[in-house]
Amino acid sequence: MPTTGISKFLNKLIRPVLDKHARSTTIIDGVDLIHRLEAYTTNGYLKSKTYLCTFDITDLYTMLPQEESLDILIEFLLQHGHQENSKYSNQYYSKQIIGDMMGSAFTLTLANIFMWKWEKQLVRQLKLSHEIYGRCITWVIKEYTLTTT
Repeated sequence: MPTTGISKFLNKLIRPVLDKHARSTTIIDGVDLIHRLEAYTTNGYLKSKTYLCTFDITDLYTMLPQEESLDILIEFLLQHGHQENSKYSNQYYSKQIIGDMMGSAFTLTLANIFMWKWEKQLVRQLKLSHEIYGRCITWVIKEYTLTTT
């Protein structure tokens, strides 16, 4: 694909910023979740009426609204101290208006920045009441090689 190089380049530049600023709301694996729940319990926040809830967003990567995603990306970068050099222009990016390719390196990063925008208010409210919130993200796509002997 002609956009593969651009996608990898954007991911290399922007994903470290997301990793740094979304770490407090990102559950990286089962061990991380257990540690968070242990701290929650140790601090006395786990009650008999505590509810644990999970949900999944179906087809997020392929349903991202392009214009809104770009606006949220700019907001994210500006909020975390990265200056905007120039505003994107309709004439210079693809006319695709919704979604992105599943195999694109930057798609996962952009989807998580999109979710960062929508979870900010929820996270603020939960922190005030000493509740925990975490979003599980599969960052690593493992490649396996079959060998025969």
